[in-house]
Amino acid sequence: MTCTTLSGIIEPLKTSPPDCSVQTAVQLVQQHYGMRVTATRLASERDQNFHVRTAEGQSFVFKIANTAESHEVAAFQTAALNHVAALDPSLPVPRVIKTLDGEDNFFIPLNGQQAVVRMLSYLEGEPLYKAPKSRQQRFNIGHLSARLSLALRDFHHSAASHHILWDIEHAGHLRELLVHIPDKDNRVLAEHFLDRFDRHVQPVLPLLRTQVVHNDLNPHNLLVDPTQVTQVAGILDFGDMVRTALINDVAITSSYLLDSKGHPLEPVADMLEGYQSASILEWAEISLLVDLIATRYVMNVAITGWRAARYPENKAYILRNNEAAWAGLRCLQSYPHSELQEYLRAKCYAAVMRSPA
Repeated sequence: MTCTTLSGIIEPLKTSPPDCSVQTAVQLVQQHYGMRVTATRLASERDQNFHVRTAEGQSFVFKIANTAESHEVAAFQTAALNHVAALDPSLPVPRVIKTLDGEDNFFIPLNGQQAVVRMLSYLEGEPLYKAPKSRQQRFNIGHLSARLSLALRDFHHSAASHHILWDIEHAGHLRELLVHIPDKDNRVLAEHFLDRFDRHVQPVLPLLRTQVVHNDLNPHNLLVDPTQVTQVAGILDFGDMVRTALINDVAITSSYLLDSKGHPLEPVADMLEGYQSASILEWAEISLLVDLIATRYVMNVAITGWRAARYPENKAYILRNNEAAWAGLRCLQSYPHSELQEYLRAKCYAAVMRSPA
């Protein structure tokens, strides 16, 4: 899959999220699901989400999709959730709630268009970004991430290869957004890593394994058990799901783990050990991981900088990972690339050797 211009993949992020009232959401839930609920708004980048509760204490997420998102993409996301639930029922992912008519979703008119509306089960837990960190927790994140990828490995859908700006495959198009980075030194740093992507990563990506992946396992999309914070209790937000190189998904998870204490990639190695306890990564994939982590950071600062300027009212949510991404780029810049690459290769090889046959 190729996309030659930024405009071809940026359109869904140009459209503001839907703006339905809490009262409207409550009425829609009663009409289509037969439930009397209360509702509160949830933060979201593109869609409009509500946390709805019944009087009996049941909780759900009521989702109104961005009108710029195609109905095929919404169907793809729903089908993927149903596929995962059937293939690995113990994975803590949201379940699709059927309407009174037995459908996975319905449509409402919004701004002259038809918006897809769905309801999912609500997963309980503490957001990962609020929880204490540990090696065992990182191992468990990696193991669960691999299980999710395995559950999606044989999933196919006509909309799986849709163009999404958050797909690392399209990182080379981000140069047009770097003008929204006001600091010159930061802009030069981002350009340096985009140059590396163009030279060393983009030519190789088409040769690697591809499949449908979650594509956004960040600390806001992972829940842990508040009574046992090493255990992952939930995987949220499948809105960035896409068919892409499998290692891109691993790089995204890795990008939120760098640490300023000790070796910066040691937490990544912990996660990779957990990942490879369920699914072995290939040597060519591991060899690109450092560059892909850096590329994800560049994507974060470029896309969020542009979107924060466009939607200042949602700036806090959009920029929530921005400073961490700049810190990650500076950290990677401070080490020789070959040293970081060899560190991960050695750690991954050792993890495979420790795994049971």
